[in-house]
Amino acid sequence: MNSISLQNLANCPVTATMELIGGKWKILILHLISNDINRFGKMAMMLRGISKQMLTTQLRELENDGLIERKIYAEIPPRVEYFLSDKGRSLHSVLNAMKEWGNEHILNSPQQLQPVC
Repeated sequence: MNSISLQNLANCPVTATMELIGGKWKILILHLISNDINRFGKMAMMLRGISKQMLTTQLRELENDGLIERKIYAEIPPRVEYFLSDKGRSLHSVLNAMKEWGNEHILNSPQQLQPVC
């Protein structure tokens, strides 16, 4: 395995990825959208502890980074849904690997927690 120096960390692919999907909420938002939970209200309900302002900010950042797309339906009241872009769908294997790792370690933990997603 290659040695990693602090000087090389700025050019590291892991650092670049974490700049796009890092933080407390982005991975969870991507996971919800990939499971067809793509309305703001439903996401806010499922992401306990997130403020509406933070959810809005995170969705905008994901959209600006090209990971999700927003579709506005011309209805009264307006309806907005979020979808993974091609770039966002390319994260499917990463999200799936995280889910499988979590299932393996949650199910094998002393607390025997059950996965919920």
